[in-house]
Amino acid sequence: MTDVVITGLGATTPLGGDVESSWAALLAGRTGIAPITDEQYADVPCRLAAPFADSPTNHIPRPKARRLDVSQHAAIVAAREAWESAGTPDVDPERIAVVVGTGIGGAVTLLAQDDIREQRGAKRVSPHMIPMLMPNGPAAAAGLELGAKGGVHTVVSACASGAEAMQLGRDLIRAGRVDVVVAGGAEACLHPTPYAGFGMARAMSTRNDDPQGAVRPFDTGRDGFVMGEGAALVVLETAEHAAARGARAIALLAGAGTTSDGYDMVAPDPTGGGAARAIKLALRDSGLEPTAVQHVNAHATSTPVGDIAEAAAIRAALGDHPAITATKGATGHMMGASGAVEALFTILSIRDQMVPPILNLHDIDPDENVQALDLVRGDARAMKIDAAVNDSFGFGGHNTALLFTTI
Repeated sequence: MTDVVITGLGATTPLGGDVESSWAALLAGRTGIAPITDEQYADVPCRLAAPFADSPTNHIPRPKARRLDVSQHAAIVAAREAWESAGTPDVDPERIAVVVGTGIGGAVTLLAQDDIREQRGAKRVSPHMIPMLMPNGPAAAAGLELGAKGGVHTVVSACASGAEAMQLGRDLIRAGRVDVVVAGGAEACLHPTPYAGFGMARAMSTRNDDPQGAVRPFDTGRDGFVMGEGAALVVLETAEHAAARGARAIALLAGAGTTSDGYDMVAPDPTGGGAARAIKLALRDSGLEPTAVQHVNAHATSTPVGDIAEAAAIRAALGDHPAITATKGATGHMMGASGAVEALFTILSIRDQMVPPILNLHDIDPDENVQALDLVRGDARAMKIDAAVNDSFGFGGHNTALLFTTI
């Protein structure tokens, strides 16, 4: 099977405007979650958010920025950094593809333009509204930025979108369709209406007086997530292609697995069966045994049901030995971008042999499976990591596991 390696990394997150600042803040135990002061959020249950640390809009020329949704700004910023990080590959544009996942797309644009129509009439609606709101907008924007002509694809699988996009990118290369793929996820949907929806579903934290401690993966006191914004894209290519152009390979995308629960639209299978099958498929794809995986970056939304199901899945697929982190206490839940950002953190864990800590984990949930896990808390842990898994799950029962290894 063709080896596909990662040669470039790009990101903009609630922790920093690029890869290294985001990673340094994560290892230091900082959080991007803060109170919302906008009065539009006054009647929603959760009044906390993890916005971009450095607005990507600031890095797009104003005339261009006005024609694009913020999620598209973020995809462009992450694509630029990833491409530069990969050494600006000299590749036939027809052999470059882009795959970007998103969960909600340009919903904020749609809601804003609907307000304009109601208040000022249909003739004041932006002629750019449709390309701004379409879910394939971030992929298209990144593809235009790079001049990609080998295909621009969008994955929409809720909060597994960014991770599933990386799997699709890897598969495009293995199939010989293209030589280089820029893949990941982008999302920017902070708005009172999604907040109201998730709030009524009781999926979000209401710990409004404690922003730093609001998101508590695997902790007994967890009560839901806080929404965040983010984007992460990586450059994928075959090991041979990277070597031929003298590029540095950071890690190998050795395995990937995607399954569906077939259980419920919003709740995970409580047995974790679908998630466990995704991890096992990634293992089979890589040819590794469970004992070879030393680290897992968990999806862990900090919801009461989700974390317990995931703990059961990890134990069933890998056992109790991997060092587990969960990073949404630092970044919030970036929806369709989460899987991509957390995959990027997994790659960085392998690069630097460091596992970032789980924030706000004081009283570990008494569930047997959670108790059995090696949960990293306190300070970041230096350790040997040859293979690591990133889990991502989404409404609709989407499950994706990515397995990265050293070169």
